[in-house]
Amino acid sequence: MKHVGVVTDSHSGISQKEAKELGIYVLPMPFYIEEECYYEDVTITRDTFFKELSEGKAVSTSQPSLGDVMKFWKDILTECETILYMPISSGLSGSYETAHMLSGEDEFSGKVFVVNHGRVASPLRRTILDTLELVEEGYSAPRIKEILEGERDKVSIYIAVETLEYLKKGGRISSATAALGTLLNIKPVLQLDVGMLESFSKCRGMKKARKEMLNAIRTDMETRYKEAYNKGEVYLLAASSASEETTKEWIAEIQKEFPGMEILFDYLPLAICCHTGEGALGVGCSCKPRR
Repeated sequence: MKHVGVVTDSHSGISQKEAKELGIYVLPMPFYIEEECYYEDVTITRDTFFKELSEGKAVSTSQPSLGDVMKFWKDILTECETILYMPISSGLSGSYETAHMLSGEDEFSGKVFVVNHGRVASPLRRTILDTLELVEEGYSAPRIKEILEGERDKVSIYIAVETLEYLKKGGRISSATAALGTLLNIKPVLQLDVGMLESFSKCRGMKKARKEMLNAIRTDMETRYKEAYNKGEVYLLAASSASEETTKEWIAEIQKEFPGMEILFDYLPLAICCHTGEGALGVGCSCKPRR
């Protein structure tokens, strides 16, 4: 039996196949197209999802049922003594609060440790990889939770969206703002700051938005994370909901800006694409957790 089971949800961008290869567990998160429920990487493909999105069908996200989460944990506890559960950032969903509440139930108390890490997508995948290293080094589940939560502000991520349509549908901008922004070719750059998605800047065109994001990450590395960056302890991250061709161009642009740095890339999880739409690009960095 494993001492620590590392568990996340599909907002990490980790597929079921990859989870098996890594020796971790991924809870598929539900979302709805019209009124039909789907689970990423289980009952729908990315191609089908974006086809439905392009046809104007209503999409929305949801939390898994309490019963589904409890059954998921119970099954894992037959194979692991303790669980480190890392759901989507508490600033983006109520999943963390729900899981935290459930972890206090008698059958899970002292066995399930829910981590409030403040991350999603590529940064969350990086946190999972960091966690596996900590487990390998022999740290206990409660100590790893403490380490990760102590480092939750050591991450930056910027996302530029191609269309304003889904920000409008999600209520983040008004219809008038969306219409004017589309007319002026405005591409908002959003910042994920300690779990909250906030406006960072507005650029005329995607080319300027890309440059804005790269400049922002460069500044963060040379200021906020200077010590870790100089030690080679900063990870470079990238994400996309764009086409394969555009994604390759974006990764090449990042590599040119930061030569020699390895890039951890993920396509944005579908539940995040519900809010960004197709064509979004992101770049970020995170620091190696301090022991």
